[in-house]
Amino acid sequence: MAMVDQNEILFERAQKTIPGGVNSPVRAFRQVGGTPRFVTKAKGPYFWDANNKRYIDLIMSWGPMIVGHANPEVIEAVQKAAETSFSYGAPTEGEIELAERICAVMPSVEQVRMVSSGTEATMSALRLARGYTGRDLIIKFEGCYHGHADSLLVKAGSGLLTFADSTQNAPSSGGVPQDLVKHTLVLPYNDVAAIEEVFKKQGDQIAAVILEPIAGNMNLIKPSKEFLSAIRNLTSKHGSVLIYDEVMTGFRVALGGAQSLQGITPDLTCLGKVMGGGMPMAAFGGKKEIMSKLAPLGSVYQAGTLSGNPVAVAAGLKSLEIISRDGFYECLGGQTQKLMTGLKQAADKANIPFSVDSEGGMFGFYFTSQIPTSYEAVTKSDVEAFKKFFHLMLDEGVYLAPSAYEAGFTSIAHDNEVVNAIIAAAENSFKKL
Repeated sequence: MAMVDQNEILFERAQKTIPGGVNSPVRAFRQVGGTPRFVTKAKGPYFWDANNKRYIDLIMSWGPMIVGHANPEVIEAVQKAAETSFSYGAPTEGEIELAERICAVMPSVEQVRMVSSGTEATMSALRLARGYTGRDLIIKFEGCYHGHADSLLVKAGSGLLTFADSTQNAPSSGGVPQDLVKHTLVLPYNDVAAIEEVFKKQGDQIAAVILEPIAGNMNLIKPSKEFLSAIRNLTSKHGSVLIYDEVMTGFRVALGGAQSLQGITPDLTCLGKVMGGGMPMAAFGGKKEIMSKLAPLGSVYQAGTLSGNPVAVAAGLKSLEIISRDGFYECLGGQTQKLMTGLKQAADKANIPFSVDSEGGMFGFYFTSQIPTSYEAVTKSDVEAFKKFFHLMLDEGVYLAPSAYEAGFTSIAHDNEVVNAIIAAAENSFKKL
């Protein structure tokens, strides 16, 4: 007698009251096909679905769970905070401690404002940049996703790569007015000539340049040194604000974020994911001169009922404490590199065009012989091969991002046993492709 698939039952039920059956589009499995896995519990590097099948998790809540699911130390901190109430709507000492910790490990951040999501952080940072400069134009790059604020949904990455109309200069989401899009210039990632040309023509109109310092929403794409240097030099020369969107890379690729690896000092930085330890928590911060334009000191308004939520702050503080311990990133990065090497060797053995890349606990793999360096290159990878590989790995008990356009994530709980199990699953899967 065939087992009833509880995931299918839950998905059918969810679609009656939740649009598409999910609360974030990529979870719907639309690109890869099939039925989403409904999670019942998670521990360390694993989660279990509604059929009680265990999976090795390689998205880790899309990045936040860097210390592993249900980490005992984080749970203890959250429980202790929850005993004194979930929310106050008033300041707490914990907020100060978290702000001090962020400023200590990211020298470019002199002051920081806490919010509840990455979208809120990037949206607020752009408003602040416009208020500070008195200009309207912003520059973003093809394939980079900075949340779902209207002015940023232009050639965006992440789930938008799956769903967007690629019409040149069009919004990549319905409901976004063309009048908003006209204030956003979209340039190719890693294209130095393009950024130089735009600043030459419109430098005095550009309020800000926002970028993912390591793109993770068109799979993992690293910037060239020349690209980063050009952006920093041009924004400084023309008085524009350089915004590093480190919602994904912050505390994930290194304790000091991608900026600490690249030697770049941005004017503003957006953070999220890891800094909340899995709780809804994000922030934006930077130069005191710019941050002082925020209300209540300045004219740029930003507010939030749950900003600096005490339970989320407790989870974030404990997570930052754990990742600050000696050897944490050496171990995390080493295990991720071991995983990538194993996947590459397995693909080569099966004669499948395949390339890999990683930084810290963040990785990308591509069904193409060369590591992509742009949005255009990513879209030329073999998506059909990825779809087949995704489902073969799912059968093997390994949960990958359900899209060829997403980076993957490991945690400190992904030890040798777990990494070896993933590589073994990949070897079996590549043989069947």
